[in-house]
Amino acid sequence: MSVELDKNYQPNEVEPRIYKMWEESGAFAPAIDKSKKPFTITLPPPNITGDLHFGHVSFLAYSDMYGRFWRMKGRPTLLLPGTDHSAISTQVLVEKLIAKEGLKRQDLGREKFLERVWEFVNTYRPRIQQQIRAIGVSADWSRERFTLDETIEKSVKQFFADLKRDGLL
Repeated sequence: MSVELDKNYQPNEVEPRIYKMWEESGAFAPAIDKSKKPFTITLPPPNITGDLHFGHVSFLAYSDMYGRFWRMKGRPTLLLPGTDHSAISTQVLVEKLIAKEGLKRQDLGREKFLERVWEFVNTYRPRIQQQIRAIGVSADWSRERFTLDETIEKSVKQFFADLKRDGLL
């Protein structure tokens, strides 16, 4: 039985399916082995303010290269993905969006404005995550973090409280 291949490679038809298979198989999750030194990279989180740019792609590609290298060497390897809420940039973009409606954030009030910010975040965060996957980054998405996750937020608050307590802030 022969299968005829399309003479033009169609990456959008092939690559998402392969990446999904890798992700679902656990290929990107480190196998804990206390006898081996782990290798971990916390990927610098891109802002959720739109699309990835060449700078993002560069650092993600280098991080992925190092992760794959150490995985091939047999070390438990974790590439920890995440996204950053980018408070000021996100606020500016949401303010521009509501300005198109003839509104200012003050017109909405704090709670309604925060609702609009979260709508924006919930639109663009999956988009950024999908772009990172499309690049082929071998990150463990089961551990993905967002800078406004409750545990991250608590850690940051505690960190600054400790700095203040120690007279460093």
